[in-house]
Amino acid sequence: MANRIPNGKSVFEYRTIKDIYDEICDVYRRYPQPWVIGYSGGKDSTAVLQLVWKAIESLPAIERRKQVFVIASDTGVETPVIVDYINDTLRRINETAQATNMPFQAEKVVPTLNDSFWVNLIGRGYPAPTARFRWCTDRLKIKPANRFIEEKVTQYGEVIMVLGLRKSESATRMQLMNTYQVEGHLLRRHALLRGAYVYAPIADFSVEDVWTYLLQVPSPWGSNNRDLAALYRSANAGECPLVIDTFTPSCGNSRFGCWVCTVAERDSSMEALIDSGEEWMAPLLEFREWLAVTTDPERKHEFRDTRGRDGRVIMKKDGTLAARTYKPEVSKQMLEKVLQIQQAICRDSSNPHVTLISEDELLEIRRIWRTERQDWEDSAPRIFRQVNGHDLDWPADDDVPFDAEHKALLSSICREFDVPFDLIARMIEAERRSSGMARRAGIHKALAAELAREWRSDAEIIQLPLQLT
Repeated sequence: MANRIPNGKSVFEYRTIKDIYDEICDVYRRYPQPWVIGYSGGKDSTAVLQLVWKAIESLPAIERRKQVFVIASDTGVETPVIVDYINDTLRRINETAQATNMPFQAEKVVPTLNDSFWVNLIGRGYPAPTARFRWCTDRLKIKPANRFIEEKVTQYGEVIMVLGLRKSESATRMQLMNTYQVEGHLLRRHALLRGAYVYAPIADFSVEDVWTYLLQVPSPWGSNNRDLAALYRSANAGECPLVIDTFTPSCGNSRFGCWVCTVAERDSSMEALIDSGEEWMAPLLEFREWLAVTTDPERKHEFRDTRGRDGRVIMKKDGTLAARTYKPEVSKQMLEKVLQIQQAICRDSSNPHVTLISEDELLEIRRIWRTERQDWEDSAPRIFRQVNGHDLDWPADDDVPFDAEHKALLSSICREFDVPFDLIARMIEAERRSSGMARRAGIHKALAAELAREWRSDAEIIQLPLQLT
């Protein structure tokens, strides 16, 4: 089955569209498992979805009973233009499926609040993603998609993932697809998910084949594929695939995807969209470029602390300390910038409903700042109020009984006795969390953990590198 089409040849020199539809129908009828189509809004996933729809549409109604789930990853930081396009497509799919008795159900998969981009970047101080530390892909894309698939495996026993994978994308992609091929079948075993198989109807398609099909065959749910082609021309971009494993390349290199992505050196797709008339996106690009500066090896220490969330420091081979999480004041600056951009965009009558950061994320950021980063001044409501001129319905008691006056008092006492404020504040927080418990056996362990954190100054640590473990 593998390598049926010689390299450099069009699939349509060897197969008709009807041949491809027939193959899809055969796979649909042969296996009892429901299908899950990964849809990203790009050309490849659109072609797959359309091929599957047109093929199943040709079957008698009695044979169209097996469910086809269509899922799109919503990371919460997708480029707004793409978000609008995907939302419109998912709506059209569901409305058309219901009206025509087609077995399609489209929905988004989203990260949990704990895994959201802003909660981790602004709340916990995670550094902006880089090629060496791409923490976002797992949290924002892999986990949400896999959670959906695992739920369906639990419900049905097995599922078939239908993805827009093409061998011509790269030699690595071709090797992986051939490695997991099930002999004698068009299915491939999923590399990581038990109970999941992968079917790639456009495995042998070239880029030209994809566009040939999309521009010759109208969308069955009423979208205009020429609008998609225009979007590609405007953005000069590829697409971010639905990512369900660590082998699938994530975004970067001028692809549609997250507007905050700092993995690629430049976001050429957003630059092109702005140049083509989407000027309102300029503040997004400016923020993305500022965020990229915080990852610059020569400037990281301007923005980031030398202590990680675990309190440890890392001595590099050159005798300097590694940059870890963002400094609290930088996190506050980030929140202010994002809120200012959101307000500016929403003032534009053409984008009144754009939400860059959700209310739930703001509440969680506030909680993390208060309980884990000793923000006794309660900065999040103050920043929100300054930018927006009104307040959210913040919890009256955020479970933290301390305020700016308490911090000023404790800071003065700590200075008097030459004790780190953060150490005492964290020990007070550990004690507060255990208060009221029937058994307080864990308090001593919690206090010991705080004492075990690195509390020496950077200068002291550099002078005594041999004491580090």
